[in-house]
Amino acid sequence: MKKLLLGCLLLLTACTSPSGDKPATPTPAPIRSPTETPPPTPVLVSVTPEPTPTLEPSPTPFPRYFTNEFDTSLAGWVTLQANNDSNINIKTENSALLLQLDIPFTWLYALYGAEDYQNVRIDTQFQNRAGTPSSIGLICRYSETDGWYEFNISTDGTYNVLYGKWLTVGIVDYLPITDGSSKLIQPSGATQTIGLICSDTTLSLYINETLLRRLDVTRYELTEGKVGITASSFEHVPVFAAFDWVKVSEP
Repeated sequence: MKKLLLGCLLLLTACTSPSGDKPATPTPAPIRSPTETPPPTPVLVSVTPEPTPTLEPSPTPFPRYFTNEFDTSLAGWVTLQANNDSNINIKTENSALLLQLDIPFTWLYALYGAEDYQNVRIDTQFQNRAGTPSSIGLICRYSETDGWYEFNISTDGTYNVLYGKWLTVGIVDYLPITDGSSKLIQPSGATQTIGLICSDTTLSLYINETLLRRLDVTRYELTEGKVGITASSFEHVPVFAAFDWVKVSEP
């Protein structure tokens, strides 16, 4: 299961979502790994922010809806790391955003920090170029105070949806919302797409432009936040996650 390093890096905007008390979340079940030894369950984890040198000032206002093909700068984006405090390796190359993970059980996040959204759709096209077991995901309604939704697919054909929330400063808890498997998920090396719609109290999950399922998330009471992408390694490395484009649009 994933662990996050998120806090204190969304400096590009002054927006934060309103905080509120939530019901205590149950201890999450471990996320299945395609390898023999599953990753440890990260119920309570201390994390340390990692600054990212890839951010650049933008000469024009940040767009609200866009398709980023990563052939220019990463202005408007912030990157976060969870679990390990090693240097992160994020770069743009040949019109793709590359997230390289060289240490097991590491999770990297790229959030679009310039805007908060209530109802929104985010899609991405990607490849796992190393052939190493890993997962790729999308995030919506991320808030440092209220939590976020995360939709991940793994190279073993499984998927999960998580609700993450900071418990105190530096400690994060994950609650699995659902999981399963799908023949829509392609193996390592294949180019594929995933999509996530956050609309009112419903999450819609897409794999390769096909609707996988819809989920009612009324109980979590998230109303707005940021969107982003994520990649993670399991016990085998390296992982090279290449994002060809990311599209943020109205649902």
